[in-house]
Amino acid sequence: MISIIIPTKNEKHYLPKLLKSIKKQDYKDYEVIVSDAGSTDKTVKIAKKFGCKVVKGGLPSVGRNNGAKYAKGDIFLFLDSDVIIDKYFLEKSLKEFKERKLGTATWYAYPLSKRIFDKVFFFFLNYIMIIEQYFWPNAGGYCILCKKDIHKKLGGFREDLIVAEDCDYARRSAKFGKFRFLRTTSVKVSVRRLDKTGRFKLLLDYVPLGFLRVFGGVKRKNIGLYDFNYKK
Repeated sequence: MISIIIPTKNEKHYLPKLLKSIKKQDYKDYEVIVSDAGSTDKTVKIAKKFGCKVVKGGLPSVGRNNGAKYAKGDIFLFLDSDVIIDKYFLEKSLKEFKERKLGTATWYAYPLSKRIFDKVFFFFLNYIMIIEQYFWPNAGGYCILCKKDIHKKLGGFREDLIVAEDCDYARRSAKFGKFRFLRTTSVKVSVRRLDKTGRFKLLLDYVPLGFLRVFGGVKRKNIGLYDFNYKK
């Protein structure tokens, strides 16, 4: 079984789209755990309507770790609530993951946007990470696949980091099993962070963050770049 773990907070506009795409999967041996950080909208109601197990969440790293504590599967799939996967995503991904004997993996991400800037931004972001996979593993928290035993060895995501905890997780996981990009499928990702933060400002933020993650991520007390309570 694969356990799909989704951290949420006020995601009524995005969560239904993701859960519908999961419901359409050809592969059925999965469970969905929603780690909710005190949503005040219909997020929890939506999750329960789709048959998800709802547990207490927090910041993304806390939500992922708490969801993992309740997970029954031997493989964990961490997804952000604003991604969409295609019908054969689970089947193709798990087949490739096992055939290549991987321990942790991520995917090529396409933006849910028609803007040229967004497509170019994601193109370069993807290929930087594809190159880095061989010597400095890096993954976006929106979509990470990991064996349960490796997650336990890592002690999960570092909860003292608010930025680059996903990069830190990917890098540490490579010590216990091979980390690679999966080739047979991809994910579609919302561009709401680009819309909210502003494209130019986000680019300026990514430069220092690129250096900071090399030194282990950014601690919660040191920085407050991201607002995890996004709304439509």
